[in-house]
Amino acid sequence: MSDIIQLLPDSVANQIAAGEVIQRPASVVKELTENAIDAQADSITINIKDAGRTLIQVTDNGTGMSDTDARLSFERHSTSKIKTADDLFAISTMGFRGEALASIAAIAHVDLKTRQKESELGTQIVIEGSKVLSQEPASCAIGTNFSTKNLFFNVPARRKFLKSNTTEFGHIISEFQRIALANPTVEFKLYHNNSEVFILPKGNVRQRIVSLFGKRINSNLISIETDTSIIKVRGFIGKPEYARKKTGEQFFFINNRYMRSAYFNKAIINAYDQILQPDTVPSYFLYFEADPSSIDVNIHPTKTEIKFEDQQAIWQILHSAVKQSLGKNNIVPSLDFDQEQGFNIPVISKDTEVKNPQIQIDPTFNPFESKKPQIKNPKSSAISLEKENLANWNKLYDGFEKEKQEDDFSFISPENTQQTLTDSEVSEKYFHFKNKFILTPVKSGLMIIDQKRAHERILFEKFLQSLSEQSITSQKSLYPKSIELDAKDHTLLMEIKDDLKNLGFDIDDFGGNAIVINGMPADSSNQEPEQIIDKFLHEYLSGEVDAKIQAKEKIAKALAKASAISSNQKLSSEEMREMVDMLFACQNPNYSPFGKLIVSIIKTDEIDKRFN
Repeated sequence: MSDIIQLLPDSVANQIAAGEVIQRPASVVKELTENAIDAQADSITINIKDAGRTLIQVTDNGTGMSDTDARLSFERHSTSKIKTADDLFAISTMGFRGEALASIAAIAHVDLKTRQKESELGTQIVIEGSKVLSQEPASCAIGTNFSTKNLFFNVPARRKFLKSNTTEFGHIISEFQRIALANPTVEFKLYHNNSEVFILPKGNVRQRIVSLFGKRINSNLISIETDTSIIKVRGFIGKPEYARKKTGEQFFFINNRYMRSAYFNKAIINAYDQILQPDTVPSYFLYFEADPSSIDVNIHPTKTEIKFEDQQAIWQILHSAVKQSLGKNNIVPSLDFDQEQGFNIPVISKDTEVKNPQIQIDPTFNPFESKKPQIKNPKSSAISLEKENLANWNKLYDGFEKEKQEDDFSFISPENTQQTLTDSEVSEKYFHFKNKFILTPVKSGLMIIDQKRAHERILFEKFLQSLSEQSITSQKSLYPKSIELDAKDHTLLMEIKDDLKNLGFDIDDFGGNAIVINGMPADSSNQEPEQIIDKFLHEYLSGEVDAKIQAKEKIAKALAKASAISSNQKLSSEEMREMVDMLFACQNPNYSPFGKLIVSIIKTDEIDKRFN
């Protein structure tokens, strides 16, 4: 039998490696920008076209490369960052695997120009699908200019599964934000289709946060700083009243490297216990400093998952630091937070000598010298209490019936609620339970309607029809409202602006990632415009549907959920009657646009069984 195992060609191996490192255009932006930072650049310009499909160009003023280094940089596992296996446990640079440029060159058209300060001429290399087409001297600026064109041109399956330009550019902005926050002393510029998105001057962390997320966030920030023997923590957390349903302003950095950590995120959320609105997430921008030998960044191809040696201790430090900052700002009750910042947590190793604790005792203490308290006759006390209870037992139920009705039900019908309902009266009786459910008797029993889900269904079908007919009316605002957004949200709203206009949103671009709302859909609930926009963006960006054919349905779903009344909003009898009528005029009144049950009936037989 002939041999069947063979070595893969370099071009194929590079494409396989590219699948791990280069998942989408944002991955290219990340790798090239981090290389520029490692090259000691303090000014980096990123130029994007068609969300990275057509062009990703990163230009820096770093150290540049020699002609030999420029060529070697495209070979797999070629790197200047590590030389021995031990170096993996003391990594201080962003890139170190030596796979990024080889992976990019395997699935794109690459043009590299680079020059060192001491050289009069630089080097230009052109590569297409891992094949070097040319390498020659070139006149260029000091630093590196790396252009990636036609991403995934030779891997059509990968290119096919890229999302819409809005989604892909959103991922690029996310990567850009992480790198820019980690390097506030570096100037960054980002352009998309020749339009300016960000111009970030050099500054400190707070200035960089405000430059990225807008001036509104400045008053939201609470500083945090803790220095321990295990780790240093500094940065900012957000005030609970500014917490949002939409994630996107939560950042961890370790030694100026962005990282993800659901474990540490829980430490922060727990510190905000009982001071956050339901389903909201606070902002945080936290920078950890630790000995590189105490962490492992080599556990994931994208280097965003970090393993810590003292993870549980760091959790406690982080949780305490957040609690301390909230207490100092009078956001949570505190005892004394004026003590000197910083505390040491002893780290125990296998060589640490463990000593028995010293117990202090008082040999002169005599427990029998103290006087015993006088105890009344328990029998007489019990008899007295029993007589008092017998005399006042009926007071226990004073106001009970009234309280139960006010807390649990709003009895809207003016008639006596204990009378028997005839079939003709069935549809005229609506009860409000917990300001969440509409209850009405029907022939088969008791119908229960979830008011929020019902409103979502009503709005969804109306919005979907309006998108098709372009017929919805807008309720003009007496005073237009300006809202400052981050770049990702602003880009999304501008792309779907026409569809939102058909739904009743009158929105204008105000420049600088800000919008002006001149009008809102007439059917939207009585919420502030920014609340509806914030909820809409959260629902739209978190939705899984992304195909163009379903884009209008996705917009209608997201807006319906954002505009619907809350689960604890009190409704009048007329409002309940109107909602029920509109619900049963819908094509699918039983389920919300998200597949959740709206209507449930408790049959009369089930109620009867409870009293048997």
